[in-house]
Amino acid sequence: MSATPHVLLINPNSSIATSGMMREIAQRTAGGRLVVSAETSTRNPIMIVNGEQLSASEQQVIEIGNARKHSCSGIIVSAYGDPGVDFLRGELEIPVIGICEASMIIAANGQRKYGVATVTPDLAVQIANRSKYLDLSHLYTGIRCTPGNPREIAGQPERLIEELAYAVELCLQDGAEAVVIGGGPLGEAAEQLQKMFDVPIIAPISSAVELMVKAINENQMPMKALM
Repeated sequence: MSATPHVLLINPNSSIATSGMMREIAQRTAGGRLVVSAETSTRNPIMIVNGEQLSASEQQVIEIGNARKHSCSGIIVSAYGDPGVDFLRGELEIPVIGICEASMIIAANGQRKYGVATVTPDLAVQIANRSKYLDLSHLYTGIRCTPGNPREIAGQPERLIEELAYAVELCLQDGAEAVVIGGGPLGEAAEQLQKMFDVPIIAPISSAVELMVKAINENQMPMKALM
Protein backbone atom coordinates (compact mmCIF):
# COMPACT_ATOMS: atom_id res chain seq x y z
CA MET A 1 0.00 0.00 0.00
CA SER A 2 1.40 3.40 -0.97
CA ALA A 3 1.95 6.04 1.70
CA THR A 4 -0.61 8.81 2.13
CA PRO A 5 0.64 11.92 0.28
CA HIS A 6 1.99 14.70 2.47
CA VAL A 7 0.91 18.23 1.55
CA LEU A 8 2.44 21.39 2.94
CA LEU A 9 0.15 24.34 3.67
CA ILE A 10 2.05 27.63 3.70
CA ASN A 11 0.46 30.46 5.66
CA PRO A 12 1.82 33.79 4.34
CA ASN A 13 0.23 35.52 7.34
CA SER A 14 2.60 35.53 10.32
CA SER A 15 0.21 33.93 12.79
CA ILE A 16 0.87 30.48 14.21
CA ALA A 17 -2.67 30.34 15.60
CA THR A 18 -4.11 31.02 12.15
CA SER A 19 -1.86 28.34 10.67
CA GLY A 20 -3.21 25.83 13.17
CA MET A 21 -6.79 26.69 12.24
CA MET A 22 -6.00 26.42 8.54
CA ARG A 23 -4.28 23.07 8.97
CA GLU A 24 -7.22 21.69 10.96
CA ILE A 25 -9.67 22.69 8.22
CA ALA A 26 -7.43 21.24 5.53
CA GLN A 27 -6.89 17.97 7.36
CA ARG A 28 -10.58 17.61 8.19
CA THR A 29 -11.42 18.13 4.52
CA ALA A 30 -8.73 15.72 3.38
CA GLY A 31 -9.67 12.98 5.82
CA GLY A 32 -7.36 10.07 5.12
CA ARG A 33 -6.57 11.18 1.57
CA LEU A 34 -3.74 13.53 2.56
CA VAL A 35 -1.54 14.30 5.53
CA VAL A 36 -1.37 18.08 5.96
CA SER A 37 1.31 20.05 7.77
CA ALA A 38 1.58 23.82 8.02
CA GLU A 39 4.42 26.30 7.98
CA THR A 40 4.04 29.92 9.00
CA SER A 41 5.73 32.95 7.50
CA THR A 42 7.65 35.07 9.98
CA ARG A 43 8.30 38.33 8.13
CA ASN A 44 4.77 39.39 7.24
CA PRO A 45 1.81 40.94 9.12
CA ILE A 46 -0.34 38.59 11.19
CA MET A 47 -3.09 39.26 8.63
CA ILE A 48 -2.39 40.48 5.10
CA VAL A 49 -4.91 43.20 4.24
CA ASN A 50 -3.63 45.07 1.17
CA GLY A 51 -1.83 44.61 -2.10
CA GLU A 52 1.53 45.90 -0.87
CA GLN A 53 1.57 43.37 1.96
CA LEU A 54 0.45 40.60 -0.39
CA SER A 55 3.29 41.34 -2.82
CA ALA A 56 5.82 41.56 0.00
CA SER A 57 4.75 38.16 1.32
CA GLU A 58 5.69 36.40 -1.92
CA GLN A 59 9.41 36.16 -1.17
CA GLN A 60 9.10 34.08 1.99
CA VAL A 61 6.41 31.88 0.44
CA ILE A 62 8.86 31.11 -2.36
CA GLU A 63 11.67 30.47 0.12
CA ILE A 64 9.55 28.04 2.15
CA GLY A 65 8.31 26.28 -0.97
CA ASN A 66 11.80 25.79 -2.33
CA ALA A 67 13.10 24.60 1.03
CA ARG A 68 10.34 22.01 1.42
CA LYS A 69 9.83 20.89 -2.18
CA HIS A 70 11.51 17.52 -1.70
CA SER A 71 9.62 16.65 1.50
CA CYS A 72 6.03 16.98 0.26
CA SER A 73 3.79 15.88 -2.60
CA GLY A 74 2.14 19.26 -3.06
CA ILE A 75 1.92 22.80 -1.67
CA ILE A 76 -1.15 24.88 -0.78
CA VAL A 77 -0.61 28.63 -0.35
CA SER A 78 -3.22 29.87 2.08
CA ALA A 79 -3.59 33.61 1.53
CA TYR A 80 -6.32 35.08 -0.64
CA GLY A 81 -4.49 36.47 -3.65
CA ASP A 82 -2.13 33.49 -4.00
CA PRO A 83 1.27 35.13 -3.33
CA GLY A 84 4.16 33.22 -4.85
CA VAL A 85 1.93 30.56 -6.40
CA ASP A 86 2.64 31.31 -10.04
CA PHE A 87 6.40 31.45 -9.46
CA LEU A 88 6.51 28.19 -7.50
CA ARG A 89 4.30 26.45 -10.02
CA GLY A 90 6.76 27.36 -12.74
CA GLU A 91 9.74 26.12 -10.72
CA LEU A 92 8.58 23.00 -8.91
CA GLU A 93 7.63 19.55 -10.16
CA ILE A 94 4.87 19.12 -7.58
CA PRO A 95 1.37 20.66 -7.62
CA VAL A 96 1.15 24.18 -6.17
CA ILE A 97 -2.35 25.51 -5.53
CA GLY A 98 -3.51 28.83 -4.10
CA ILE A 99 -6.70 29.06 -2.09
CA CYS A 100 -7.97 32.02 -4.14
CA GLU A 101 -7.73 30.31 -7.51
CA ALA A 102 -9.03 27.03 -6.08
CA SER A 103 -12.12 28.67 -4.60
CA MET A 104 -12.90 30.46 -7.86
CA ILE A 105 -12.60 27.25 -9.87
CA ILE A 106 -14.96 25.46 -7.47
CA ALA A 107 -17.36 28.42 -7.35
CA ALA A 108 -17.53 28.72 -11.14
CA ASN A 109 -18.15 25.01 -11.67
CA GLY A 110 -20.93 24.50 -14.21
CA GLN A 111 -20.55 28.11 -15.39
CA ARG A 112 -22.04 29.49 -12.18
CA LYS A 113 -21.78 33.19 -11.55
CA TYR A 114 -19.90 33.83 -8.33
CA GLY A 115 -18.94 36.66 -6.02
CA VAL A 116 -16.48 37.09 -3.18
CA ALA A 117 -17.42 38.19 0.34
CA THR A 118 -14.47 39.23 2.45
CA VAL A 119 -13.03 41.71 4.95
CA THR A 120 -10.23 43.17 2.80
CA PRO A 121 -11.39 45.86 0.35
CA ASP A 122 -7.78 46.81 -0.37
CA LEU A 123 -7.27 43.42 -2.05
CA ALA A 124 -10.15 43.89 -4.49
CA VAL A 125 -7.86 44.47 -7.48
CA GLN A 126 -5.70 41.44 -6.71
CA ILE A 127 -8.77 39.23 -6.29
CA ALA A 128 -10.26 40.43 -9.58
CA ASN A 129 -6.92 39.81 -11.28
CA ARG A 130 -7.03 36.20 -10.15
CA SER A 131 -10.38 35.73 -11.87
CA LYS A 132 -8.85 37.19 -15.05
CA TYR A 133 -5.89 34.80 -14.83
CA LEU A 134 -8.33 31.90 -14.68
CA ASP A 135 -10.42 33.28 -17.56
CA LEU A 136 -13.41 33.49 -15.23
CA SER A 137 -14.05 37.25 -15.31
CA HIS A 138 -17.26 36.74 -17.29
CA LEU A 139 -18.68 34.81 -14.32
CA TYR A 140 -17.30 37.05 -11.56
CA THR A 141 -19.96 39.36 -10.11
CA GLY A 142 -17.51 41.25 -7.94
CA ILE A 143 -16.44 41.64 -4.35
CA ARG A 144 -18.47 42.72 -1.33
CA CYS A 145 -16.61 43.69 1.83
CA THR A 146 -17.36 44.16 5.48
CA PRO A 147 -16.97 47.71 6.81
CA GLY A 148 -14.26 48.76 9.23
CA ASN A 149 -10.80 47.50 10.14
CA PRO A 150 -10.27 43.98 8.74
CA ARG A 151 -8.11 42.80 11.63
CA GLU A 152 -10.60 44.06 14.22
CA ILE A 153 -13.51 42.34 12.51
CA ALA A 154 -11.58 39.08 12.07
CA GLY A 155 -10.86 39.10 15.80
CA GLN A 156 -14.57 39.29 16.73
CA PRO A 157 -16.13 35.97 15.62
CA GLU A 158 -19.79 36.87 16.13
CA ARG A 159 -19.45 40.24 14.42
CA LEU A 160 -17.43 38.60 11.64
CA ILE A 161 -20.19 36.12 10.86
CA GLU A 162 -22.86 38.84 10.94
CA GLU A 163 -20.92 41.21 8.67
CA LEU A 164 -19.90 38.47 6.24
CA ALA A 165 -23.47 37.18 6.04
CA TYR A 166 -24.58 40.64 4.96
CA ALA A 167 -21.77 40.73 2.38
CA VAL A 168 -22.97 37.36 1.08
CA GLU A 169 -26.48 38.77 0.70
CA LEU A 170 -25.07 41.66 -1.32
CA CYS A 171 -23.21 39.23 -3.57
CA LEU A 172 -26.47 37.39 -4.19
CA GLN A 173 -28.14 40.68 -5.08
CA ASP A 174 -25.33 41.22 -7.58
CA GLY A 175 -26.39 38.02 -9.32
CA ALA A 176 -23.96 35.54 -7.78
CA GLU A 177 -25.10 31.91 -7.73
CA ALA A 178 -22.25 30.91 -5.42
CA VAL A 179 -20.27 33.03 -2.97
CA VAL A 180 -16.67 32.58 -1.91
CA ILE A 181 -15.60 33.63 1.58
CA GLY A 182 -12.33 35.23 0.57
CA GLY A 183 -9.50 34.71 3.01
CA GLY A 184 -7.43 32.03 4.69
CA PRO A 185 -7.95 33.52 8.17
CA LEU A 186 -11.73 33.43 7.49
CA GLY A 187 -11.73 29.64 7.20
CA GLU A 188 -13.84 28.94 10.28
CA ALA A 189 -16.30 31.68 9.33
CA ALA A 190 -16.69 30.14 5.88
CA GLU A 191 -17.67 26.82 7.41
CA GLN A 192 -20.29 28.47 9.65
CA LEU A 193 -21.74 30.52 6.80
CA GLN A 194 -22.23 27.37 4.72
CA LYS A 195 -24.92 26.36 7.21
CA MET A 196 -26.75 29.69 6.91
CA PHE A 197 -27.48 29.82 3.18
CA ASP A 198 -29.16 27.59 0.62
CA VAL A 199 -26.79 28.70 -2.15
CA PRO A 200 -23.24 27.30 -2.31
CA ILE A 201 -20.89 29.11 0.09
CA ILE A 202 -17.37 28.26 -1.00
CA ALA A 203 -14.60 27.75 1.57
CA PRO A 204 -11.19 28.43 -0.04
CA ILE A 205 -9.05 26.08 2.06
CA SER A 206 -11.37 23.14 1.49
CA SER A 207 -11.47 24.01 -2.22
CA ALA A 208 -7.69 23.88 -2.43
CA VAL A 209 -7.61 20.52 -0.67
CA GLU A 210 -10.09 18.99 -3.10
CA LEU A 211 -8.15 20.23 -6.10
CA MET A 212 -4.89 19.05 -4.55
CA VAL A 213 -6.27 15.53 -4.12
CA LYS A 214 -7.28 15.59 -7.78
CA ALA A 215 -3.92 16.99 -8.89
CA ILE A 216 -1.96 14.32 -7.01
CA ASN A 217 -4.21 11.43 -8.02
CA GLU A 218 -4.38 12.41 -11.68
CA ASN A 219 -0.87 13.88 -11.88
CA GLN A 220 -2.30 17.05 -13.40
CA MET A 221 -0.27 20.22 -13.72
CA PRO A 222 -0.63 23.17 -13.88
CA MET A 223 -3.73 24.57 -12.17
CA LYS A 224 -5.57 25.33 -15.41
CA ALA A 225 -5.59 21.61 -16.18
CA LEU A 226 -7.93 21.20 -13.21
CA MET A 227 -10.63 23.43 -14.63
